[in-house]
Amino acid sequence: MTNAAKPSQGSSLWKDAWHRLARNKPALLSLGVLVVVVIACFIVPFLPFVKNPTAINLANPAASPSAAYWFGTDQLGRDLFARVLYGGQVSLLVGFVATGVAVIIGVVYGAVSGYVGGKTDAVMMRFVDILFALPFLVLVILFALVVDEPSSDFTSWIIETTGWERDRVAPITTLIPLFIAIGAIGWLTIARIVRAQVLSVKNLDFVEAAVSLGLSRFRILFRHILPNVIGPIIIYTTLAVPGIMLLESVLSFLGLGVKPPNSSWGILIKEGADRMEVTPYLLLFPSLFFAATLFALNFLGDGLRDALDPKSSKD
Repeated sequence: MTNAAKPSQGSSLWKDAWHRLARNKPALLSLGVLVVVVIACFIVPFLPFVKNPTAINLANPAASPSAAYWFGTDQLGRDLFARVLYGGQVSLLVGFVATGVAVIIGVVYGAVSGYVGGKTDAVMMRFVDILFALPFLVLVILFALVVDEPSSDFTSWIIETTGWERDRVAPITTLIPLFIAIGAIGWLTIARIVRAQVLSVKNLDFVEAAVSLGLSRFRILFRHILPNVIGPIIIYTTLAVPGIMLLESVLSFLGLGVKPPNSSWGILIKEGADRMEVTPYLLLFPSLFFAATLFALNFLGDGLRDALDPKSSKD
């Protein structure tokens, strides 16, 4: 008596996507680079050999890279290695947190617009079109200036309430205007993407089945439709982080971003650009970290786009 053949085990979309991503060497290498950068910026600064990034040493200004100062020092004698790592914390936080804010707003707005449809959809999308027609950078600058004073008041309130030192609180609270400004303006593209995806999904059979079961619109949208459009959202998020990090660098370059003595990669690149003819390493090291992170995010985004492409799910 012959044994019946065992049925083949099914595979989920996410498992297939991971297998495709694992075969993408540039994407895996980029993921490794991102992990190294995150560890370097958020864990290494707490090690005892890393110096205080704001400590001024006028006896050793503009020193070349050495065993004592791996990346050299700036014009005030501050350790550039420590400043690059701490600046990476700021740039990465701005990139990921502001992107998260933009994605949350854009996903909810686009999903509601696409699912409700009709005149509501038309009005919501015309509002998006109006915002698209306005200069993005100018809006971010104006929005950042508007929320700057409330952010300063919030910093003072935290210091009075908790008794913490300003140097401990200010590096985080001074980023609030950037988070709000970039996140509040940067959701337009993802809203259009999500709306288009919801329009293509909301008339499928599984949605009609959920409607026939009497489920609420809220549950159908957020429990049944959005999980089926999560792929494009993840891809956009990965590709949006480099753009927002670049925007933060531009704002910091213009003096409208992170406030001194705190630093970001944008501020360090500006300072290095001002002195590149005399001390080129001040520009070289933050630029290398910044460029490596941007390239890694872009390659990882491309890899995720290919891995989550439904057309290649049977490859």
